Amino acid sequence: MSAGYQQGGYQQGGYRQGGQPRQGGPRQRGPQQGGYQQPQAGYQQAGRRPVPAPKRRRPRIGRMIAVVLVVLLAFGIGMWFYVDSSLRRLDALGDYEGRPADTPGTNWLLVGSDARDDLTEEQKAQLSTGDAGGQRTDTIMLLHIPDGSGNSTLVSIPRDSYVDIPGNDKNKINAAFAFGGAPLLVQTVEGATGIHIDHYMEIGFGGFAGIVDAVGGVDMCIEEPMQDPLAGLDLQPGCQELDGTQALGFVRSRAFATADLQRVENQRKFLAALSEKATSFGTLVNPFKAFPLLFAGTDSISVNSDDHLHNLAGMAFAMGGGVDTVTVPVGGTPTVPGAGSVVQWDRDNALRLFGALEKDEPVPTDLLPQPK
Repeated sequence: MSAGYQQGGYQQGGYRQGGQPRQGGPRQRGPQQGGYQQPQAGYQQAGRRPVPAPKRRRPRIGRMIAVVLVVLLAFGIGMWFYVDSSLRRLDALGDYEGRPADTPGTNWLLVGSDARDDLTEEQKAQLSTGDAGGQRTDTIMLLHIPDGSGNSTLVSIPRDSYVDIPGNDKNKINAAFAFGGAPLLVQTVEGATGIHIDHYMEIGFGGFAGIVDAVGGVDMCIEEPMQDPLAGLDLQPGCQELDGTQALGFVRSRAFATADLQRVENQRKFLAALSEKATSFGTLVNPFKAFPLLFAGTDSISVNSDDHLHNLAGMAFAMGGGVDTVTVPVGGTPTVPGAGSVVQWDRDNALRLFGALEKDEPVPTDLLPQPK
């Protein structure tokens, strides 16, 4: 019998004897039976090196943080110089014969002007400023910052203080500002106190209210009801947050039995609280407070020609860190022809007060206000 034939039937491939298909179907060729097989994963063809899969680049966190910090630093420096260049400057500290020599510590003259020229009619109505023309000083304060440790001292000079005004005889001290602006006021204060003034800052009605609003208001504790229609003031007793309009009324009001003497005490109290709020961590790290505060300052504050933003910052931190407050000792409040009711200083105690500041020494404790 020839090849391929067997007894009982033909068998080829998938057929068995009897013509029945072989169970399991056609045989599958294995890898050694001539069929093509795809290379398995990881199979290395002869003569070729494996190509590594591309690696994802991970962001370098340190480099990103450094770039962000550099950008923020550059922005902060640029903003600082912009605000500094935007400050209003004037020649307040003139040189003249007989000016007191420079003394230890740093002395600021802080002035609140009642000039209304830069206010709109709507602002005048809102702030209850009235329409008086010209410029006077509602607030005159001397801030002494010691060279060493210890609190700064904030001295209120009543605006009705009866003193010598160079070239204008004796008059109320705020008349010096009306007669000759900041230079004559500085010269008058230096002559009356013997203190050399190093820096000058002046702020108007609208600017003061704007700064208070920029920091989100200032908390004050009111001991008794305060109503003063002339200052637009109506406050009830208790601790409360004053907005710019209320704060301006609070520091302007003279509706007290002691009139200006109580007002200057309120002014010192509020200024210290405002400085503490402005220099607090919550204000400095909050851009929605810090930037409005900076811009409110540039729009409303005037400084001496060689004063800068870092000087203002140092002044604010000096008050925010704790300050002793005092009013120039008063000897009487007589009525003087041509000047009306004035404030006369207690010369002996005034000399003790300013003598201590001139030597950069603590103010005698008996001159400081006693706790109520």
